[in-house]
Amino acid sequence: MHTPRLLIPAALAATTALLFTGCVDNTGGAAPESDAPASTIEVDGAAAALLPDEIKEAGVLVVGTDAAYPPNEYKDADGNPIGWDVDLVDALGAKLGLEVQYEIASFDKIIPSITGGTMDLGMSSFTDNAERQKQVDFVDYYEAGILWAAPAGETVDPDDACGLKVAVQATTYEHTDELPAKNQACLDAGKPAIDIVPFDTQDAAANAVVLGQADAMSADSPVTLYAISQTDGKLEAAGEIFDSAPYGFPVQKGSELAAAVQAAMQSLVDDGTYEEILAEWGVEDGGVDTIEINAGS
Repeated sequence: MHTPRLLIPAALAATTALLFTGCVDNTGGAAPESDAPASTIEVDGAAAALLPDEIKEAGVLVVGTDAAYPPNEYKDADGNPIGWDVDLVDALGAKLGLEVQYEIASFDKIIPSITGGTMDLGMSSFTDNAERQKQVDFVDYYEAGILWAAPAGETVDPDDACGLKVAVQATTYEHTDELPAKNQACLDAGKPAIDIVPFDTQDAAANAVVLGQADAMSADSPVTLYAISQTDGKLEAAGEIFDSAPYGFPVQKGSELAAAVQAAMQSLVDDGTYEEILAEWGVEDGGVDTIEINAGS
């Protein structure tokens, strides 16, 4: 994971966002009304039987999230996690007969907390890839692509961004993989480097583009589309969605928890709860029919 280097301090970005209409704020948003609340979901006994003994006995699933990536996972006005990922994990907990306990942490602290045993599962739109699989196992549950956004009326080509400032959330796939590869291609071609500008939160990255402090932003497709919808026409998509890859819930490497989560999530797919949750948030295009483990590459 990379240490973030900020164009402007995150606190200043959040303050500045309050001074401009059409800026992104990842707190205070209202969640859609759900037709399938976790309280109505019946326990799947076969999935629950697969749980590690210590989690089964505790009756609690400790879930780490940065809650800063709307609409996937973010905070309501009271600071509580909401989003379609949260609805899925609430349903997952209900299927396993577990209370879900959310621990809000910075994105780059979640996988180390899982490997260290202080968190059971991560829920922060993690892209499952081979590098991360060296540390944790992933239960894959969604397909997301990458989508760029730029100021309305500006032409930005994600395949030719040499010399541009591009904002991202620190330690996301876009920060650690996508943009470094694009930057290297620019350098190899003798073109100006891409100025990769990481921020602590996704709303700060989007605000940097709105405020003219970056030329574009790159994020997962549902996140970019949400950011565009929140900026009163100040942002628009730059190009098409590309490089689809699975989102996965990371769990400790070799843990029995992976099989339990896989079985419970598949049960949610099979009974229709999964599709209902995605549809409530308008993100059903990335839904999958089969829940797999470590399907990323």
